[in-house]
Amino acid sequence: MEKSVTLEEALKRIEELEKQNAALQEELEYYRNRKLSGRQKHNAKWMAIYNDFVIGYESGMTMVEIAKRNNVSERTIYRYKAYYDKMKKKEE
Repeated sequence: MEKSVTLEEALKRIEELEKQNAALQEELEYYRNRKLSGRQKHNAKWMAIYNDFVIGYESGMTMVEIAKRNNVSERTIYRYKAYYDKMKKKEE
C-alpha cells in the first residue's frame, strides 16, 4: 500500500515546504525582535534607580524623597525596598 511519488511531485512538495519554512522563519524573527511589555527587571535603568535607592535609603532618606528624586512612583520604591530586604536577608 505504498504511494508512489514522482520526481515532479516530490520537487513540488519540497518547494511548498521551503515556502512554508521561509514564512515560519519570518514569524520567528518577529517574535525574537519584539519588545516585551511590562516591567523589565534588572535592566540598566532598573539597576541605576535601585542603586540610587540603596544609597538614599541607607543614608536615611524617606521613600517619598527617593521616589521624587528618581521620578518614579512610591509603589516602585517599595518594590525596590522589598528587593533590598530580600537581598539583605540572603546575605545573612
